Amino acid sequence: MTAFRLSTIGFLASALLSPLCAGATAAPATADAALAKNLYTLCRQMKNDDTIRPYSHELYGGTVKAFKKLFPGAKGMPAESELQTQANYRCMNGKVLACFVGANLPCAKMNAARDNPGADEFCKTNPNDDIVPAFATGHEAVYSYKCASGKAVVTGNSWALDKRGFAKDLWTEVPPH
Repeated sequence: MTAFRLSTIGFLASALLSPLCAGATAAPATADAALAKNLYTLCRQMKNDDTIRPYSHELYGGTVKAFKKLFPGAKGMPAESELQTQANYRCMNGKVLACFVGANLPCAKMNAARDNPGADEFCKTNPNDDIVPAFATGHEAVYSYKCASGKAVVTGNSWALDKRGFAKDLWTEVPPH
Protein backbone atom coordinates (compact mmCIF):
# COMPACT_ATOMS: atom_id res chain seq x y z
CA MET A 1 0.00 0.00 0.00
CA THR A 2 2.86 2.42 0.82
CA ALA A 3 4.55 1.71 -2.51
CA PHE A 4 1.30 2.46 -4.33
CA ARG A 5 0.86 5.78 -2.49
CA LEU A 6 4.47 6.86 -3.15
CA SER A 7 4.31 6.02 -6.84
CA THR A 8 0.92 7.72 -7.11
CA ILE A 9 2.31 10.79 -5.34
CA GLY A 10 5.32 10.76 -7.68
CA PHE A 11 3.03 10.49 -10.70
CA LEU A 12 0.79 13.30 -9.48
CA ALA A 13 3.76 15.50 -8.60
CA SER A 14 5.30 15.04 -12.05
CA ALA A 15 1.92 15.70 -13.69
CA LEU A 16 1.50 18.88 -11.68
CA LEU A 17 5.07 20.10 -12.13
CA SER A 18 5.47 19.34 -15.85
CA PRO A 19 3.39 22.34 -17.02
CA LEU A 20 5.43 24.57 -14.73
CA CYS A 21 8.68 23.16 -16.04
CA ALA A 22 7.43 23.42 -19.63
CA GLY A 23 6.59 27.06 -18.99
CA ALA A 24 10.06 27.64 -17.58
CA THR A 25 11.69 26.21 -20.69
CA ALA A 26 9.27 27.97 -23.04
CA ALA A 27 10.01 31.41 -21.58
CA PRO A 28 13.54 31.65 -23.00
CA ALA A 29 12.29 30.50 -26.43
CA THR A 30 9.57 33.18 -26.31
CA ALA A 31 12.17 35.72 -25.23
CA ASP A 32 14.42 34.63 -28.13
CA ALA A 33 11.55 35.02 -30.60
CA ALA A 34 10.78 38.47 -29.24
CA LEU A 35 14.46 39.42 -29.48
CA ALA A 36 14.61 38.19 -33.07
CA LYS A 37 11.51 40.16 -34.01
CA ASN A 38 13.07 43.22 -32.47
CA LEU A 39 16.55 42.74 -33.92
CA TYR A 40 15.84 45.22 -36.72
CA THR A 41 14.72 47.78 -34.12
CA LEU A 42 17.71 47.00 -31.91
CA CYS A 43 20.13 47.48 -34.80
CA ARG A 44 18.50 50.76 -35.82
CA GLN A 45 18.86 52.02 -32.24
CA MET A 46 22.36 50.71 -31.50
CA LYS A 47 23.76 51.35 -34.99
CA ASN A 48 26.83 49.16 -34.36
CA ASP A 49 26.96 46.15 -32.07
CA ASP A 50 29.63 43.50 -32.56
CA THR A 51 27.71 40.91 -30.53
CA ILE A 52 27.26 37.85 -32.73
CA ARG A 53 23.78 36.41 -32.31
CA PRO A 54 22.68 32.90 -33.32
CA TYR A 55 20.14 32.05 -36.01
CA SER A 56 16.50 32.80 -35.39
CA HIS A 57 13.65 31.26 -37.39
CA GLU A 58 11.89 34.62 -37.06
CA LEU A 59 14.40 35.95 -39.63
CA TYR A 60 14.17 32.95 -41.97
CA GLY A 61 13.03 34.78 -45.13
CA GLY A 62 15.66 37.50 -44.90
CA THR A 63 18.32 34.96 -43.94
CA VAL A 64 17.64 32.91 -47.06
CA LYS A 65 17.90 36.08 -49.19
CA ALA A 66 21.22 36.93 -47.51
CA PHE A 67 22.46 33.38 -48.18
CA LYS A 68 21.55 33.69 -51.88
CA LYS A 69 23.45 36.99 -52.08
CA LEU A 70 26.59 35.59 -50.43
CA PHE A 71 26.52 32.24 -52.27
CA PRO A 72 24.89 32.84 -55.69
CA GLY A 73 26.32 29.60 -57.09
CA ALA A 74 24.98 27.40 -54.28
CA LYS A 75 22.90 24.45 -55.38
CA GLY A 76 19.72 24.94 -53.40
CA MET A 77 19.07 26.55 -50.06
CA PRO A 78 20.34 25.30 -46.72
CA ALA A 79 17.92 23.33 -44.57
CA GLU A 80 16.57 24.91 -41.38
CA SER A 81 18.93 22.68 -39.34
CA GLU A 82 21.91 24.00 -41.32
CA LEU A 83 20.84 27.59 -40.75
CA GLN A 84 20.60 26.86 -37.03
CA THR A 85 24.25 25.77 -36.95
CA GLN A 86 25.69 28.18 -39.51
CA ALA A 87 23.80 31.50 -39.58
CA ASN A 88 24.83 34.38 -37.32
CA TYR A 89 23.71 38.01 -37.03
CA ARG A 90 25.17 41.31 -35.88
CA CYS A 91 24.35 45.01 -36.22
CA MET A 92 26.31 47.43 -38.40
CA ASN A 93 25.28 50.90 -39.52
CA GLY A 94 21.81 50.29 -38.11
CA LYS A 95 21.22 47.18 -40.25
CA VAL A 96 21.00 43.47 -39.48
CA LEU A 97 23.85 41.55 -41.14
CA ALA A 98 24.18 37.79 -41.60
CA CYS A 99 27.20 35.53 -41.91
CA PHE A 100 27.29 31.77 -42.46
CA VAL A 101 30.03 29.85 -40.65
CA GLY A 102 31.90 27.29 -42.70
CA ALA A 103 35.17 25.37 -42.60
CA ASN A 104 37.18 28.48 -43.49
CA LEU A 105 34.44 31.09 -43.22
CA PRO A 106 34.84 32.83 -39.86
CA CYS A 107 32.02 35.02 -38.63
CA ALA A 108 34.09 36.26 -35.67
CA LYS A 109 35.89 39.57 -35.46
CA MET A 110 39.18 39.08 -37.27
CA ASN A 111 42.68 39.04 -35.81
CA ALA A 112 44.54 41.77 -37.70
CA ALA A 113 47.87 41.31 -35.89
CA ARG A 114 50.74 40.57 -38.26
CA ASP A 115 52.55 38.54 -35.59
CA ASN A 116 50.91 35.15 -35.23
CA PRO A 117 52.14 32.79 -32.48
CA GLY A 118 50.34 29.83 -34.10
CA ALA A 119 52.12 30.43 -37.41
CA ASP A 120 55.44 30.82 -35.56
CA GLU A 121 54.96 27.46 -33.81
CA PHE A 122 53.93 25.72 -37.03
CA CYS A 123 57.05 27.01 -38.83
CA LYS A 124 59.34 25.67 -36.10
CA THR A 125 58.32 22.13 -37.02
CA ASN A 126 57.67 22.81 -40.74
CA PRO A 127 60.52 25.23 -41.54
CA ASN A 128 59.92 25.69 -45.28
CA ASP A 129 56.22 25.00 -45.88
CA ASP A 130 54.65 27.21 -48.54
CA ILE A 131 51.38 27.59 -46.61
CA VAL A 132 50.63 27.81 -42.91
CA PRO A 133 47.18 26.24 -42.46
CA ALA A 134 44.31 27.98 -40.73
CA PHE A 135 44.31 25.47 -37.88
CA ALA A 136 47.73 26.88 -36.94
CA THR A 137 47.05 30.59 -37.52
CA GLY A 138 43.49 30.56 -36.26
CA HIS A 139 40.57 30.91 -38.65
CA GLU A 140 40.19 34.58 -37.68
CA ALA A 141 43.67 35.53 -38.95
CA VAL A 142 43.56 38.28 -41.56
CA TYR A 143 46.94 37.40 -43.02
CA SER A 144 48.15 34.29 -44.79
CA TYR A 145 51.61 32.98 -44.00
CA LYS A 146 54.36 30.72 -45.30
CA CYS A 147 57.42 29.35 -43.52
CA ALA A 148 60.91 30.52 -44.47
CA SER A 149 63.82 28.98 -42.58
CA GLY A 150 61.59 28.21 -39.59
CA LYS A 151 60.01 31.70 -39.38
CA ALA A 152 56.46 32.71 -40.28
CA VAL A 153 56.33 35.24 -43.12
CA VAL A 154 53.22 37.16 -44.20
CA THR A 155 52.34 36.36 -47.82
CA GLY A 156 49.19 38.44 -48.15
CA ASN A 157 45.78 39.30 -46.79
CA SER A 158 43.20 36.55 -46.72
CA TRP A 159 40.38 38.91 -45.81
CA ALA A 160 39.52 42.55 -46.40
CA LEU A 161 37.94 43.98 -43.26
CA ASP A 162 34.92 46.18 -42.79
CA LYS A 163 35.22 49.18 -40.47
CA ARG A 164 34.19 47.00 -37.48
CA GLY A 165 36.96 44.42 -38.05
CA PHE A 166 34.95 41.58 -39.62
CA ALA A 167 35.64 39.90 -42.98
CA LYS A 168 33.80 42.17 -45.41
CA ASP A 169 32.98 39.45 -47.96
CA LEU A 170 31.37 37.14 -45.38
CA TRP A 171 28.67 39.50 -44.09
CA THR A 172 25.66 40.87 -45.93
CA GLU A 173 22.46 42.69 -45.02
CA VAL A 174 19.40 40.69 -44.01
CA PRO A 175 16.56 42.47 -45.79
CA PRO A 176 13.54 43.22 -43.61
CA HIS A 177 10.52 41.00 -44.14
